[in-house]
Amino acid sequence: MKRPLKKITKLYAIPYFLWILLFVILPVCVLFIESIHKADGGITFAHYQEFFTSKLYLQLTLQSILYSLIITSLTLMLSYPTAYFLQQCKHKDLWLMFIILPTWVNLLLKAYAFMGILAKHGSLNQILQALGLQETSLLFTATGFIIVATYIELPFMIMPIYTALEKIPHELIQASYDLGATKRQTFRHVIWPLSLSGVKSGIQAVFIPTLSLFMLTRLISGNRVMTLGSAIEQHFLVTQDWEMGSTIGIILIGLMFSLMLLTKRDSRET
Repeated sequence: MKRPLKKITKLYAIPYFLWILLFVILPVCVLFIESIHKADGGITFAHYQEFFTSKLYLQLTLQSILYSLIITSLTLMLSYPTAYFLQQCKHKDLWLMFIILPTWVNLLLKAYAFMGILAKHGSLNQILQALGLQETSLLFTATGFIIVATYIELPFMIMPIYTALEKIPHELIQASYDLGATKRQTFRHVIWPLSLSGVKSGIQAVFIPTLSLFMLTRLISGNRVMTLGSAIEQHFLVTQDWEMGSTIGIILIGLMFSLMLLTKRDSRET
């Protein structure tokens, strides 16, 4: 009975491996080939040398990492209390629906909605004016970009943390209280360590996509915030320098995999 089951399992795995091959491995291979391609048909690594020796590209890399860290940190600080509240409230399904609903809306539509909210004559300034406060324009600023990006990434941080908190056996928490631990001690020594897997998954789900953001940098920050994603877009669509755009893409993929391996190694150690 075991052999037929193994054969069936392998057959079910074929579509998955085909998907990975066609939509992950092959595109990355094409991107890498394009990055080392010369105009005369030869092979060169000059684009990689230019990237690592150019102050502009190194500055873009550091700026991308910095903004990703800021957005991920803000998202985590907002998401953990939210997930903790959700895990303890009665109407979990209803609250989860409210959190998931914004992810069904197209990113472009959400960006245009925030353009109307953050503009000089937008909803935000109308509220501030009604309250008698000083008007401000967050559109086309780095602060506006951080606010919008944090809002968009919130559900992707909340859900993994909520799932991790849901998996914690209630008996462990009750045993901690029975042994004389306070709520603070229980959270520090029981809840927080057991929910770290969700925190790390959330960090991956937020930090990695934020590195490659380009639509929000153009629409919300007015290109005042430039990231590696913005540079890739410019090289492919504006300057038509596909070789350099492919090079930045490969380096960006390398950064993403490095983060995934780092968090995976940390989870094994814990």
